Amino acid sequence: LNAYFAYTVVLTMGYSWQMALLAVFVEGIVFIVLSLTNVREDIFNAIPLTLKSAVSVGIGLFVAFVGLQNAKLIVNSDSTLLTYQHFKGETFHSVGIGALLTLVGVLLIAVMLIKNVKGAILYGIILTWVLGIICELTGIYVPDAEAGMYSVIPTAFVSFDFSSLGNTFGQVFNLDFTNFIVVMFAFLFVDLFDTLGTLIGVTSKADMLDEEGKLPRIKGALLADAIATSAGAVLGTSTTTTYVESASGVTEGGRTGLTAATTAVLFLLASIFSPLFLTIPSFATAPALIVVGFYMMGAVAKINFDDMTDAIPAFLTILVMPLAYSISEGIAIGVVSWTLINLLSGKAKEKKITPLMYVLTVLFILKYIFL
Repeated sequence: LNAYFAYTVVLTMGYSWQMALLAVFVEGIVFIVLSLTNVREDIFNAIPLTLKSAVSVGIGLFVAFVGLQNAKLIVNSDSTLLTYQHFKGETFHSVGIGALLTLVGVLLIAVMLIKNVKGAILYGIILTWVLGIICELTGIYVPDAEAGMYSVIPTAFVSFDFSSLGNTFGQVFNLDFTNFIVVMFAFLFVDLFDTLGTLIGVTSKADMLDEEGKLPRIKGALLADAIATSAGAVLGTSTTTTYVESASGVTEGGRTGLTAATTAVLFLLASIFSPLFLTIPSFATAPALIVVGFYMMGAVAKINFDDMTDAIPAFLTILVMPLAYSISEGIAIGVVSWTLINLLSGKAKEKKITPLMYVLTVLFILKYIFL
C-alpha cells in the first residue's frame, strides 16, 4: 500500500500527495460504514475455505520474497526479471556480506526454533545485527550508500524531534478534487482485499477460523482497521492497516489484544529511539521475514489437491501473490478463477457459490478493465 501510494498514485498517475491522503481518509470512512453494516465481514465469509488456505500460503511466499529482496539475495535481472545475488564484484563487501549475513541469520533462527528458544525470531534479528557490527568494525562489511547498504553502527540513540508531523498533519484536506473518485476507488480495492488477505493469513496461522472458515468477532478487527486508516490519513501517513508480519507474533504464541497493545507501546518507544532502530540493517530483519514465510506455508496441507475445481484456483492464488507483488491481486485471481472454473465445469450448484462471490467476480473483472 505504501508503494501504491507513492509510486502509482503520486509518481505514475501524477496526483498530489494531499489527494492521495484524502483518498485514504475517505476510504477509511467507507470502511467504517462497511464494517458496521457487516459488508466486509460478509466478503470475508464468502471466500471459500480452500482459497483462505491458499491466501495464507501465498502471503507466506510473498513475505519470504520481500525478505529475500531486502537481503539482496534475490536481485533484478534484465534477462530473467529476477536472479540470485552474485557474491563477487565491486559491491561484495557491502551487498555480498549483507546477503551472507542474512543466510547466517536464517540458520540461527532455525536452530533456535528447533531448540524451542522463546523469542527466536527477535534474537535472530539482534544476533545478525551484532554480527554486522562486528563485520563493519573489522572492515569485512563496508557500507555503500549507492548500493543501499548503510552503516550498522549506531551514532545516536534518542530523538525527540517530531516537528516533521507539522508538515503533514491536516494536509489531507488541502487539495484539488479533480479525478479524486478514481484514486479513492483504486485505494478502496487494494486496501479492502489486502486487509482481508492479511486477516485470513494471520488468523489461519493462529487457528482462529471456525469449521466454516469464519472468524468470530471479526467486526472489532475490521472496525479498528477502518478507524486507523482515516486517523492515519489526517496525521499524514498512507493507509494504516493490518500488518502481515503479525504472523511472527502468532508464531511466538500471541492470540489476544495484549499482543497488539504491546506492539503499539513498542512502536511508541521506537519513535523516540528511532536513530537506534533505524540502524538495524535490512539484512538483519530479512531472516525474520523468511522464517515467517516458512510458518505460513503450513496451510498448504489444508488444500484438497484431488479436487481440481479447488486446487487450480488455490494454486493461482499462491502463484500470483509473490509474482504480482500484491496480496489483493492474488485474492482477485483466486476469486475470479474459482467462480468461473466451478461455473463452467457445472460445479456451481455443488459448491454452493454465493451471490456475493458472483458480485466479487464481476467487480474484480471491472477493476481490471477500468482501474
